[in-house]
Amino acid sequence: MSQPSGGLLRQPVSVWATAFAAVVAFMGIGLVDPILPSIAQGLRATPSQVSLLFTSYFLVTAVAMLITGWFSSRIGGKRTLLLGLALVVVFAALAGTSDTVGQLVGFRAGWGLGNALFVATALAVIVGVASGGAEKAIILYEAALGLGISLGPLVGALLGDWNWRAPFFGTATLMAVGFVLIVTLLAPTPKPAVRTRLSDPIRALAHGGLSTTAFTALFYNFAFFTVLAFTPFILGMSAYGIGAVFFGWGVCVALASVFGAPWLQRRLGSVRVLLLSLALLAVLQVGIALSGQAGTVVFVILCGIPIGFNNTIFTEAAMEVSDAPRPVASAGYNFVRWMGGALAPYIVTKLGEEFGEAVPYYVGAACCVVGIAILFARRHHLAALDHVDTDHTFQDASPAQA
Repeated sequence: MSQPSGGLLRQPVSVWATAFAAVVAFMGIGLVDPILPSIAQGLRATPSQVSLLFTSYFLVTAVAMLITGWFSSRIGGKRTLLLGLALVVVFAALAGTSDTVGQLVGFRAGWGLGNALFVATALAVIVGVASGGAEKAIILYEAALGLGISLGPLVGALLGDWNWRAPFFGTATLMAVGFVLIVTLLAPTPKPAVRTRLSDPIRALAHGGLSTTAFTALFYNFAFFTVLAFTPFILGMSAYGIGAVFFGWGVCVALASVFGAPWLQRRLGSVRVLLLSLALLAVLQVGIALSGQAGTVVFVILCGIPIGFNNTIFTEAAMEVSDAPRPVASAGYNFVRWMGGALAPYIVTKLGEEFGEAVPYYVGAACCVVGIAILFARRHHLAALDHVDTDHTFQDASPAQA
């Protein structure tokens, strides 16, 4: 049976409530970007110490992905969303009270736990309640990601110009609004007929297609967070300047995710688009390494285009390529790929401190090349994805056909 068709924007109010909370959750990724230099100055910390804000956040997020399905299959998707939102509210507010970089890193870790519970469950909830099928639901989710990532630097710059603590309190407030919206607008979600075991996400990675997607995405995310975490320290700009650069970058992420990725998939297939996007990201990172400030600004903003393509296609691949339940597949995939976000910020910032500002971007480009090698060598595991892309072009494919 084909899934119901409908306009992308014609969605139940519960989808928009979840999407709003997702936008705010993703704002937390880029929120600290414009204020990283201010935090380093305010807490008398080195850039590599401040980069641990990303590392603690994504390390906990990655590991916590393994328990999200276990939680949601026992207490339901809505309650898992609310638990995640509540943790983000508490730890974001506590982050604003930090007196040392160690406290801030610790509170960001707690924030990462809440983020994992929310983000992994939000995708499954949106897919479950959105009209128009899984493809449109994933595009909505990626639109929320792109919008959140683009708005995060702006909010961080505007509030951070007043005080570096203000963005954390602002995020806590917005997430509290999201909490209220989910409570009031999202109906209780049914629990799965079969409870997820803690080992299920790891077992799911035994599938060749899912493991190929996950480990390629790990190296891609290392390159992604090289740009996001290290660049603020070399731009030599105010919080407003850094915020403006990453707002432009985030707009490119959003547009490429929502409009560019589906268009290219229908014409080239998922695997080819991923290969081309990884190659383009590598070229742009080399461009950053070789450029002065003006060139760096241009190349950083343009990096949003391949990142947007990759975000949508990797997420779709993780959800569709295996026969594992979507929450389980998402958890296993995100466990692996967020490790790239955990490792990159500290490693590349330390390399930049020790060996020069260009080195992190060469490392990021090298990670893209490794991702290309993994994807090309194991592309046969993803052959079903290009079958799905062809079906989307000529007919409304059902889950069974996919």
